[in-house]
Amino acid sequence: MEAKLIKGRILKGIGGFYYIQGEDGDVYECKAKGRFRKEGIKPAPGDKVIFTPPVQTQGGSIDEILPRKNSLPRPMIANIDLLMIVASAGKPEADLSLIDKLLLYAAYNHVPAAIVLNKIDTVEDAGTIPQEYSKCGAQILQISAKTGQGLDQLKELLRGKFTCLAGQSAVGKSTLLNAVAPSLGLETGGLSKKTDRGRHTTRHSELLELPGLDAVVADTPGFSILECMDIEPEQLREYYPEFAAVTGECRFDSCVHDREPQCAVKKSVAEGIIPEARYTRYLKLLQELIERREKRYV
Repeated sequence: MEAKLIKGRILKGIGGFYYIQGEDGDVYECKAKGRFRKEGIKPAPGDKVIFTPPVQTQGGSIDEILPRKNSLPRPMIANIDLLMIVASAGKPEADLSLIDKLLLYAAYNHVPAAIVLNKIDTVEDAGTIPQEYSKCGAQILQISAKTGQGLDQLKELLRGKFTCLAGQSAVGKSTLLNAVAPSLGLETGGLSKKTDRGRHTTRHSELLELPGLDAVVADTPGFSILECMDIEPEQLREYYPEFAAVTGECRFDSCVHDREPQCAVKKSVAEGIIPEARYTRYLKLLQELIERREKRYV
């Protein structure tokens, strides 16, 4: 008897085998058909597929990969609804340059973003993040996995979505997920007593179900960010929503908000409308892109 074709979503891929959650809720082990390799297509976690489940002695197979609405290339994940950038209010100190790049990465790949500031219970105030990113277009949550502050808001943010988590090690991504869904029982890292630097605990991208929220998440091992984007220095300004409100007032349409005269963005920075630190990091990122382009022609 031939197996019936089923629609599902890939949860993870290991050693050429893909584990797919079917519409019936069960998880099936399948291999991709040979034609995908010939066509240069590799299935990814998050892909929605049509597959043939295993039957007796015959293994299951992925027959069709449905069109992706978006994807993140490193690590490869498809059909993301939200990129959730997790930072720490305490230790480790938040890497704001990394947050900037992740916001850029999300916008470039047409993925909505949110910033979750964890460990809010360890500090007296939330620091500069809420103010610096208030106009960046991302929702900002202040959370404590330890005390439960903000967890209900976090659950609503995750509900019904496929969310990709990103951020420094030891900011508490796995701890947050355990707080939202205790049944996951994820291994959590910690801070090295000598260096206060986090140990990497995530090994590969895997979709995890969040019971009761109709949601799945992927805790990723990290991103190679700028290398994944085909972006020119002149385009960088387009990914800063806080610049958009004033860019039209610049003297030159081609203004990249660096050394040009009568730049409305620089004026807004001087007036405190756009946070100076966020703008300074923009200039540094702009320079990185300029240097990357120059190296291409050496």
